[in-house]
Amino acid sequence: MKPTVVRNIKRADARVIATLGEHGVATVHEAQARTGLMLPYMRPIYPSAKAAGSAVTVSCHPGDNIMIHAALELVQPGDILVVTTTSASTDGMFGDLLGVSCQAHGVVGLVIEAGVRDVTDLTAMNFPIWSRAISAQGTVKATPGHVNVPINCAGAIVNPGDVIIADMDGVVVVPRLDAVEVAKASTERIAKEQKSRDRLRNKELGLNMYGLKDKLLELGVRYVDYLDDEKES
Repeated sequence: MKPTVVRNIKRADARVIATLGEHGVATVHEAQARTGLMLPYMRPIYPSAKAAGSAVTVSCHPGDNIMIHAALELVQPGDILVVTTTSASTDGMFGDLLGVSCQAHGVVGLVIEAGVRDVTDLTAMNFPIWSRAISAQGTVKATPGHVNVPINCAGAIVNPGDVIIADMDGVVVVPRLDAVEVAKASTERIAKEQKSRDRLRNKELGLNMYGLKDKLLELGVRYVDYLDDEKES
């Protein structure tokens, strides 16, 4: 496809994005049938990093960040940049100057399947980033790419306007058209887990709560009083 920049995209409702962000990656991932999770090498550059927003997608040539600059012309407050490269790269494609520009335009985070640099400064700015690597290796601005087209980032398909949830558990993608349904399902899951948490605090075993004892027996697990006891209890 010819290098393309798409100016306008649809975004999910801000309240739905906020709800998904509050519930976090693990809950949202479970609520949408364990789909949309990026590969676990995508890690936050500082432990308290947390973000939720609409995806502005960027496809770059390895070692070239010109398309990240192009994307910043199009972002809206509440967006998250999601950047991938056309082949594997760990070069430091994003630093503190781009971080300043992102914050000035209301970008709430960055997910980049490549490297970042100036991590001390970015951390001091409280700009949340999930990256494949941290590297001082510099980049150039010479090769065209794409903005706001479907991409594959760390094993997950991301369409422009999809909801990105990111925290210490990783990064999960919620398709824009599914966001309302997933937010509702994640809210229900939070309530269900709270009930389970209360039961576990009261010393009820998960083995009994989830019917796992019968499952173990069905799987052929035997219970004996002692290791040399041949009689099943």
